[in-house]
Amino acid sequence: MYTLHINGDSHPADVPPDMPLLWVLRDVIGLTGTKFGCGIAQCGACTVHLDGQPVRSCQLRVADVGDRAITTIEGIGQTPEGAKVQQAWLAVDVVQCGYCQSGQIMSAAALIKRQPNPTDRDIDTAMAGNVCRCGTYVRIREAIKQAATGRPFGLQVVVDGSTP
Repeated sequence: MYTLHINGDSHPADVPPDMPLLWVLRDVIGLTGTKFGCGIAQCGACTVHLDGQPVRSCQLRVADVGDRAITTIEGIGQTPEGAKVQQAWLAVDVVQCGYCQSGQIMSAAALIKRQPNPTDRDIDTAMAGNVCRCGTYVRIREAIKQAATGRPFGLQVVVDGSTP
């Protein structure tokens, strides 16, 4: 039996020690916002935070979590960085199919927390492990910049014709 600390609450989970955290979150606890993508920690769809650091939950055994705090997409909006990223995601209208977006938002929130004013290179490096088949990378970068600064960039000018 494990007790997982997820989004500020404790959740008991009677699961095998080698069960990936992703399946505990989705199938046992019912937090389905974290997505299964590739299953080999390469696409980032399953990204959650473990003590504030982004990790791939599809390859993380529940036995390796211990007492560390887990934050999922359902809880990231409770953090200042997560709230800014989610608001920017909506303002920029990043999502197309949406499947990868929970992992993208989790990685972006971790970046903003560690680097409050990221450069394009910082963004590209931090987000390199998150794959989007729709190709929304330009809007993702813009949303991260907007979350970091509070100002609209690039696409906002194109969409409404105004200048910053």
